[in-house]
Amino acid sequence: MSSNFLESMTVKNLQYAYFPGCVAQGACRELYLSTAALTEALGINLVELKKAACCGSGTYKEDSQLLEDAVNARNIALAEALNLPLLTHCSTCQGVIGHVDERLKEAKHNNPNYVEEVNNYLQKEHCSPYQGTTTVKHLLWAIVGDYGLDNLADKVVRPLSGLNCAGFYGCYLLRVQDTLPYDNPFQPESLENVFRVVGANPIYYQGRTQCCGWPLSSYATTQSFQMAGKHILEAMAAGADCLVTPCPLCHLNLDSRQPEVAKVIGRSLGLPVLHFSQLVALALGVSPDRLGLDRHIVSTKSLLKKLGF
Repeated sequence: MSSNFLESMTVKNLQYAYFPGCVAQGACRELYLSTAALTEALGINLVELKKAACCGSGTYKEDSQLLEDAVNARNIALAEALNLPLLTHCSTCQGVIGHVDERLKEAKHNNPNYVEEVNNYLQKEHCSPYQGTTTVKHLLWAIVGDYGLDNLADKVVRPLSGLNCAGFYGCYLLRVQDTLPYDNPFQPESLENVFRVVGANPIYYQGRTQCCGWPLSSYATTQSFQMAGKHILEAMAAGADCLVTPCPLCHLNLDSRQPEVAKVIGRSLGLPVLHFSQLVALALGVSPDRLGLDRHIVSTKSLLKKLGF
C-alpha cells in the first residue's frame, strides 16, 4: 500500500482488514467483543479476514522459515486484495506477521527468487500472491498513529479518574520487528500516553516491557509462572489497580493462570488484567456488559466499583 493512500485515510474513514487471530476467537473471546465495541465507538470500520490462518505464534519457523513466511504471506495477501492495511489486536500476531512482511519486502529487492518461491506455494493453493503493498499494524499503533491521541481525547465521555494502570506490552510487540514506527522498543510510552488520555494514572514498574512467560508455559511451566508472578508482584508493589495488555497470550498467562501462578510463587495476588481495548472502551462510555469483563479469571468487579459502574 502506498504512503499516499495511508495519508489519505482520515479519522472519519479509517478502515482496516481485520485479522482477529485465534486466541480472541476462543480463550479470550472478550478481546474480540471489546475490539468490536471500541472500533464502533471510534467510527473505525473493520473488514474481517474470515479466511485468514493462524500466524503460528513463532512456532512454524521451528519447522521451516518458508512455512511461516508462506502462511503469513497469504494472510497479508488477503489484506492486499482489499487494498487495506492489516490490523491485529494481538502483540504476537503483530510481531510474527509484521516481521514476515518486513522480511519479504526486503527479499523483493535482495532475494526475489525467495519471494517467487513463497508465491509459488500460494499459487498451488489458489491463493492471491504476496505483493508487499500494504502494512501490518496493531490496534494500539492504529489508535496512537492513525486515529491520534487528540481525537481519542475528544471521544472520552467517562474518564477513568483515579485508576492506576500498569501497562504490559508483550515482547513480540516491541522487539520482533526491525522498525517500531510509533514508539521506543526499550522505553515505550504508547500505552502510558493512552492511559493519560482516558484519565487513568500510568504506573511504571520494571517488568512492563519484559516477557510474560507464555512461550515457556508448555515445557517449563514453573519458570513461566515465576516470571508472570514476578511481574504481577512488581505492578502491585508500584500501586497498580490493574494490568493492561495489548496481547491476549500475555493475558492468558497473567489472568487466566494467575491462580496457578499464585500457588507456584506462594503469594496472594488477585490483580485484575484488562485487554487494552476493554480499558479504552470503558472511557468511551461503552457498557461493561459489552466488553466480556465477566469472562476474566481474576474478577474485575473491584475496578468497575472504583469507576462507579
